[in-house]
Amino acid sequence: MDNNFDIVMFLKRAVSAGASDVHLQAGEYPVVRINGKITKINMPVLTELDIENAFETLVPVYLKDKIKTVFDLDFAYEITGQARFRVNFSRQLGKGALVIRTIPYNIKKISELMLPESIEQFAALNNGLVLVTGPTGAGKSTTIASLIDYININYPKHIVTIEDPVEFIFTNKKSIVSQRQLLIDTPSFPDGIKYALRQDPDVIFVGEIRDRTTIEAALNAAETGHLVFATLHTNDAIQTVSRIVNMYEPTDRDFVRKQLAQVLRGTVSQKLIPINNGTGRRPACEVLVSTPPVMDFIEKNKLEEIYDLVRKGSYNSMITMNSSLYRLYEQGLVTEDVALEYSDNKVELQQMFRGVYHGTFGSSGN
Repeated sequence: MDNNFDIVMFLKRAVSAGASDVHLQAGEYPVVRINGKITKINMPVLTELDIENAFETLVPVYLKDKIKTVFDLDFAYEITGQARFRVNFSRQLGKGALVIRTIPYNIKKISELMLPESIEQFAALNNGLVLVTGPTGAGKSTTIASLIDYININYPKHIVTIEDPVEFIFTNKKSIVSQRQLLIDTPSFPDGIKYALRQDPDVIFVGEIRDRTTIEAALNAAETGHLVFATLHTNDAIQTVSRIVNMYEPTDRDFVRKQLAQVLRGTVSQKLIPINNGTGRRPACEVLVSTPPVMDFIEKNKLEEIYDLVRKGSYNSMITMNSSLYRLYEQGLVTEDVALEYSDNKVELQQMFRGVYHGTFGSSGN
């Protein structure tokens, strides 16, 4: 039996190769994701013992006893001087598996991430709720880390993060940053938010909104004069508002629409798009800024009308996903086919390629 698989050495090599994710499963070859593409590594097939040894190396002491009683575990691991990692342990057909996400030490600026610089406006707010949304692996955590570090560099504030697990590590600059990890520093996201309110915070980052209790706590924090950032697994602003409202019973939905209309300051929905020649990925973003008309449409449940406002809203630095995709095409970074593949409104994007919308969309972008 081969038990020579060295997980630390493998992770170092994966970081050097620019891998965003590592997949390890008993009975399979090691796999990495580079520039969005899955690649099998030409190494011996991993054994159950390889996975057990890797898990023993990576798992923190406080979780070692839990492995017998849980099906999934999330935790962080660090190779000092190299990178941090977010690790998920699971079982597939009874066999152990590890999925490991690379988290760079260096927190990049908004411009370095090729994101619309208009989203820096959210970092200058004093209160309200800002949601960064998108599918798994779309760069949500990286975007929020960049916004938090922008605040950290520019404003004297107290920032509290509540994460599962803690990903990017912040060094105090103008701000002070307190980072709390689920199951070590706080039992749950709602508890973390509740107690954060007693810690004199200005800014609270909630790692993920998963349920009604968490959104209630986040809305309450935003309502009471704090700036709250959070992530959600949705594709656009309309879906985001719908997801939050639908977490509530039908009898409570009018109330939560009104509450959300008052505290929501904006949403950033993003996807990572593979650029030509497979040399990397670039973000495409929809940016919604909550203006009085947007607030009115949320309260009155006229969500489809919001999209028209975003489409016409370049004066507020609002951007649709399609205009962002079209801009990548204009810059020669993606083909028409790739842009269409990532679009949720293909008919509109096709019209843009045919020139129907050029006047409207020409002014929006980075």
